[in-house]
Amino acid sequence: MSPLKIEHGASSHSVYALRDPHSEVIEKHTLAVLVENEPGVLARVIGLFSGRGYNIESLTVAEVDHTGHRSRITIVTTGTPAVIEQIKAQLGRIVPVHQVNDLTVEGPSVERELALLKVVAEGEKRVEALRLADIFRAKVVDSTLSSFVFELTGTPEKIDAFADLMRPLGLNELARTGVAALKRGDT
Repeated sequence: MSPLKIEHGASSHSVYALRDPHSEVIEKHTLAVLVENEPGVLARVIGLFSGRGYNIESLTVAEVDHTGHRSRITIVTTGTPAVIEQIKAQLGRIVPVHQVNDLTVEGPSVERELALLKVVAEGEKRVEALRLADIFRAKVVDSTLSSFVFELTGTPEKIDAFADLMRPLGLNELARTGVAALKRGDT
């Protein structure tokens, strides 16, 4: 992109309005990265993001092939299309990385997340929290006379919506696993 030139007497509108609107579109992408399961690999992947100022919205990692000693890192990140392409290219150059898939552009995928939510409530708020948990199919995994811990699995948006409804009812603590994702179909 060529530098912007501002001439004296130009309109008082923001210079950002002069840029190509498509070049600044921020997109969310889910990347599945297959790596060697060895010490330091996760640190190298995270270092790539932090060293270049890229944001990680969600990060999950687990061994997926015990005999082949491979782990899968699922990263949800945001950026312009050019930044996303740069991230994928740089991930592919890290030596213990075997494969980088952008599930967002490779076709339909399934994304799920697990959350635990502690709600401290009494009286009507307690009843309402249970009613909403039933609607969202959240399970009660711990209960005391003044609190519940709910377990909820679903899309990040579903978990956000449930948490938003629980806040005024006494949401006290929230733990989330981050996104786990797989490409749909037989490929």
